[in-house]
Amino acid sequence: MTGRYQILPPSAAVPAPDDLLERLVREGAQKLLQQALAEEVDSYLGRHRYERGARTGYRNGYLPERTVGTGTAAVTLRQPRVSDVPKDADPFRSEIVSRWQRQSRTQQRLFVRLYLEGLSSGDFEPVFRALVGETVALSPNSVLRLRQEWEQEYRAWNARTISTRYVYVYADGIYLKAGIERENSAMLVLIGVTDQGQKELLAMTMGYRESAGAWGDVLRDLKQRGLTAAPLLGIGDGGLGFWAALAEVFPETEHQRCWNHRQLNVLDKLPKRLHAQARRAIRGMTEAPSREESTRQREAYCAQLRAQGHPDAAACLERDWDDFTRFYGYPQEHWTHLRTSNPIESVFSGVRLRTNAAKRMKVRENAAYLVFKLVIRVSTNWRPINGRNQIELLLAGETFVNGKLKRAAQTVKEGTAA
Repeated sequence: MTGRYQILPPSAAVPAPDDLLERLVREGAQKLLQQALAEEVDSYLGRHRYERGARTGYRNGYLPERTVGTGTAAVTLRQPRVSDVPKDADPFRSEIVSRWQRQSRTQQRLFVRLYLEGLSSGDFEPVFRALVGETVALSPNSVLRLRQEWEQEYRAWNARTISTRYVYVYADGIYLKAGIERENSAMLVLIGVTDQGQKELLAMTMGYRESAGAWGDVLRDLKQRGLTAAPLLGIGDGGLGFWAALAEVFPETEHQRCWNHRQLNVLDKLPKRLHAQARRAIRGMTEAPSREESTRQREAYCAQLRAQGHPDAAACLERDWDDFTRFYGYPQEHWTHLRTSNPIESVFSGVRLRTNAAKRMKVRENAAYLVFKLVIRVSTNWRPINGRNQIELLLAGETFVNGKLKRAAQTVKEGTAA
């Protein structure tokens, strides 16, 4: 017997035709909603149907029948009308279903959530038409208008008072396809590590470039809103704008440059045949057990590069060396979190996939609201850093040498023994 495939159009009904449970639930919801609308009119008029009483208007049939999307289903209703209302009385307005309403607020929020999770607004028409009814507005513009809640949340978050102590901050500028300008917009992002070891989105502002002025505005705004205690360490790539602004606003904060970005810079100056060797050498420096060993490996590899005729790559690796080895002055359990700005890079790899689904956004601010909601969404899965118990020691002013705690008593003892 030859099997046959059932090919359904995108707008085909979602419920199975013999699904008794689905049919009973939908019919029950429709009956209850119609009953609630009738009781609402009784309450407004002050009398039941066919009862007499003081004249406050009278029932005048129904508005045209329409379908209203509710949650994950659509029900058909006939909304009662009231006519001949006295001039000194408020007109009848249903608090259950407004006159032109085609969707419940829950269903609107469902569409916004699906948009946030990965569907582009144009996907709603074929996917949800059978589910929500033929008359519900599902055009891209109608879905995008539902993001107004995001704007309110973003503005409230961006004006919040900051009372948390942050030990580390990660900084990066993320470029997105947004705005009508030819140049992509830069999203200036800071992720902080609290004194409890949790990662949090600290700041996110849309700009045009990663200048010292733009980063300075972000940092000064945080300081005015309560971030008065300077973070111990800032982690980022080679963007000079952030480091200049950090030195101005929080001069006490130390600098840790991202090893992943340095590796890419070195590889750009080498032929492809040497890339694998360079990666192994740089990984060895990054994972060396001490600052001294890392420096020794760097010197040996830079000598090899110069012997191979690649002095530019060697000079690139040597540049700003102290800023690449700051992490050795912090607990060894934290090193894996401090060597790179991966917390931001990994988050925004998913953000780029989502914004690519929406193509280029014409309004830069809409991109900011969308990215904000995306990051807040994924931040629920951020894991705390390793060795959270070491943070208390850091904040107490204890010293770490090559990742190991170096107490003052130990220093005195070693000096006496010498």
